[in-house]
Amino acid sequence: MLDVGRWMLDVLPFLSMDRIRIYQLLPRLFGNTNETRRMNGTLAENGAGKFADINDAALSSLRDMGFTHLWLTGLLRHATGTDYSAIGLPPDDPDLLKGLAGSPFAVVDFFDVCPDYAVHPAHRLDEFKTLLERIHSHGLRLILDFVANHVARSYYSRIHPELNFGVVDDRGKFFDPRNNFFYLQLDSPGGGPPLRLPTFADGRAISATCRVHGGCDGRFDGEHDHGRVTGNNAATWAPGIGDWYETAKLNYGYDFTTGARDYPTAEEPHKPVPDTWLKMDAVLAYWQEMGVDGFRCDMAHMVPPEFWQWAVARARARQPGVFFAGEAYDNDPMKVGRANVLHDLLAAGFDTIYDDPSYKILKGVYDGPKWANDLEASAVDPVLFTRALHYAENHDEVRLAGANQWGGIGMQVGRPVSAILFGLSRGPVLLYSGQEVGEPAQGAEGFGSDDARTTIFDYWSMPELARWVNDHRYDGGRLSLEQRDLRAFYARLLALVNEPAFREGEFFGLNPANLENTRFGRLPGEPASGHWLHAFLRYDAAHDQRFLVLANLHRSETFHDIGVWLPKTALEFLQTPAGSAWQLHDRLKLEPQPACKIDVPNNNGAMLSFTECTPLSACYYEWLPVPPPANPLHE
Repeated sequence: MLDVGRWMLDVLPFLSMDRIRIYQLLPRLFGNTNETRRMNGTLAENGAGKFADINDAALSSLRDMGFTHLWLTGLLRHATGTDYSAIGLPPDDPDLLKGLAGSPFAVVDFFDVCPDYAVHPAHRLDEFKTLLERIHSHGLRLILDFVANHVARSYYSRIHPELNFGVVDDRGKFFDPRNNFFYLQLDSPGGGPPLRLPTFADGRAISATCRVHGGCDGRFDGEHDHGRVTGNNAATWAPGIGDWYETAKLNYGYDFTTGARDYPTAEEPHKPVPDTWLKMDAVLAYWQEMGVDGFRCDMAHMVPPEFWQWAVARARARQPGVFFAGEAYDNDPMKVGRANVLHDLLAAGFDTIYDDPSYKILKGVYDGPKWANDLEASAVDPVLFTRALHYAENHDEVRLAGANQWGGIGMQVGRPVSAILFGLSRGPVLLYSGQEVGEPAQGAEGFGSDDARTTIFDYWSMPELARWVNDHRYDGGRLSLEQRDLRAFYARLLALVNEPAFREGEFFGLNPANLENTRFGRLPGEPASGHWLHAFLRYDAAHDQRFLVLANLHRSETFHDIGVWLPKTALEFLQTPAGSAWQLHDRLKLEPQPACKIDVPNNNGAMLSFTECTPLSACYYEWLPVPPPANPLHE
């Protein structure tokens, strides 16, 4: 029988050139309308969203808002304190838990999904497949996490036990390319076996979860007479409280302590493929066969690029359009790469890679000491311009509306920040569930401390998003007018960044040309311009479409009589001939704005003048030719 939704997704790429726009959600939080929110609450107390809660109304609303992909974070079955012994899944050792719900990135079975999300936990995979069909029927694609670097210490696949890790490993070696794990030796730091976890010491619980849960002793029975390297490369018998102590690092044939590589490379293509590569390829194949459309690869820079090149090629042989997004940070000392690891991963086949530098620069405008001018450095990389993933929030980062974050301004700071980030490149863009309604993540939730992040470790719900969910109507019935306006702003922004100038066009930054321009938002005492204003051009010659993006990042200052200087090179970039006349329409505003008319008197440059630019605002001015005057009537 023809799967119409799947067929639509296979055909649509040939019918349209949609820019990828991702909505990230945690099923545990997204559809949870339980308003109890008891700190460290159990599943029974605080509830959890279900696959069924991501219903037709939700999917229709998200598609209408402009999204093309849904990233379901925390989908895979992971370590948890919730007891599912009735279906053969007992709770995990409390020493391995970060939060009662558990860390979504401490996966215990790559071939299974979290039972919390099923109405009938024993039938969780069937309920997931139904959701996947529902997602496809709305013309959306599904992305799930592929956590390649590490697994939960308690990992054991009940779906595919023949693919479990470490079964035939030689534990007598720290590193062997045939092993799935790295094994601590007697002379490894920390004093020898057993593995000692930083959860319990001197008769008292240390970790936040152990203090609530009880039953902790700082030991894990699975590593009593041996030990494995912790997921964040902590090669010690006694990982610290800041380490990923609940996980064990997987071995891809790369010894991170020496840089030795023992796997197929361009120089030695005939070396045997490590067993870990084969097992992880089986994971990708399993989900692809089920109909999953793409993968967000966790901490991709900690896994050798050669593995990614091999695995992505095999995945694309099975499904040419499969999407790969990589979480990667070039400044992380744990990266596996010789130069720029972001470039390495894109060369290995990733469709997109995190643009962490641009995010941090913009946040630094509010935290100090960054200026809007500093964005030019990250915008000029041609590789990242084409393929970087831009975001203003995700589950690892603080909420825009979080207390004492982003200048303590609140949710409105998301307008200029997202308008800049989403307009900077051709690559995909991501919006995190709750961002569109100003979710602030206030207070402690349990293991998720009061850190301005929505917890990914605890049973919880989002108070502001729940206003939009509105008892699973997903109609925003309980939102304030301010929240409705913000959500509508993001919808307009998502539509605009799919226009040809942003989807396929080129970039020209204007801040460097306006450093000495005192009309470019300069405040008294500032030595140059470009602290709070950011401006750039986007132009697509094939569609003859031009945009000027102008954003004011200042929390309270309205800049009046603004001048934006376009040098000769900018006019050449826009292909605006001398003597031409143009009108600029701000397409990001809800209500039509009076056109700003400009002339290009010659090819030496042009000054664009704007009456004002209000605080925390952004304008997407489309350049349109001034229509010729009407012909006079002849009698």
